[in-house]
Amino acid sequence: MTGKEVKAMRDEEIKLELAKLRNDLYDLRSQTVTEKVEDTSKFGKVRKDIARLLTEQRKRLLAKA
Repeated sequence: MTGKEVKAMRDEEIKLELAKLRNDLYDLRSQTVTEKVEDTSKFGKVRKDIARLLTEQRKRLLAKA
């Protein structure tokens, strides 16, 4: 996910995507306990996507105020 894609999203879409990515991160963490994770780079990618979404969400919140 790129910054341009995040900026094009509506507020509701950002909330839904955040929930999905947080769930994915939880699943990845639980996989490390129960089984071997094949692609360990997914952790960083998911965390960076979450950070992008949170940054855009905060930016919009401050713009409204």
